[in-house]
Amino acid sequence: MIRKGMHCGSGKNSKLRYYVGCLWREAVPGVWLRWRLKRVLARARRRKDWVYIERRVNYYCRLNAPVVLSADSPRLGEHTRKGMNSVYYFDTKEFTRWFDPELRWRVCPGDVTYVPEWPAVVKSRPIATEGEGGWANACSVLLNLNKIRHFIFLKDRIPFRRKLDRAIFRGDVNRTTKPHRVRFMERYFGSEVCDCGIISSAGDCPQEWMRPKISLWEHLKYKFVMTLEGNDVASNLKWVMSSNSLAVMPRPKYETWFMEGTLVPGYHYVEIRDDFSDLPEKMAYYAAHPEEAERIAAHAHEYIAQFRNKRRERIISLLVLEKYFRMTGQLTPETTERSAGR
Repeated sequence: MIRKGMHCGSGKNSKLRYYVGCLWREAVPGVWLRWRLKRVLARARRRKDWVYIERRVNYYCRLNAPVVLSADSPRLGEHTRKGMNSVYYFDTKEFTRWFDPELRWRVCPGDVTYVPEWPAVVKSRPIATEGEGGWANACSVLLNLNKIRHFIFLKDRIPFRRKLDRAIFRGDVNRTTKPHRVRFMERYFGSEVCDCGIISSAGDCPQEWMRPKISLWEHLKYKFVMTLEGNDVASNLKWVMSSNSLAVMPRPKYETWFMEGTLVPGYHYVEIRDDFSDLPEKMAYYAAHPEEAERIAAHAHEYIAQFRNKRRERIISLLVLEKYFRMTGQLTPETTERSAGR
């Protein structure tokens, strides 16, 4: 969760403050957190917003039947930074330290676009629908990982009607892993519709596409900001939806802690076709109907608001892990009580 004062001049999160906060948390003895766990979860179930919390927990952890982890699944106590990006380590350790280090789990760090064979903690997963056999992505258990990059909320002081009547896109492209972004650049680079540019590329992309990096704030001069998925989700979607500009994208295929699968097109964002062909038409419509555009921005702000309660976000994260360990047959109310004494 990003708080006031956590941004750099670019609009991004301060890595220094992030790591200082991580090291501060590491100084808290794990035994004290495990002693508190039962009490924290018990109080959570008495909260007035418990129904909402439970709905979020069940969205992130869709395991609805007991499942046994493979015997080679590592223990929490074996969780180290070796072979793992530091932000994934710190973002998982923030919550795993509350649980018995003898519990077993699996974690898949990075941009995950597949469903693991065994239940595993992930940052991202394919969006799925519920079928007769349950959720197709049930083994993908979401936690808010790499939040320093993905969870950025901005305070936009430019009203929609005072912004430029254009869209903007900045990002990296790769013909192998992000061919959709290449197709977008091929269609709209140099057009009056969108100020397009790439900040890096892999492959044989035209050098003329290259543009210098700009701050997040500079994006907010435009009425429309392209939020195109990359390796998994569009990392800029959160801060765009917190602004007075409109997020423009095809219907998302992947989701994170932000629950992209629950976003409603035409209500939270402007949906365009997968081939991007109707972008000019959609932009012209909302530029001519600013009151509708402002309603979408307001709905986006309402959606963002649910993630601003830091204490509740922590409770939900702990409950997601508690359900994960319970559904993998490792945790019962009795074991929770015993582990508190470790």
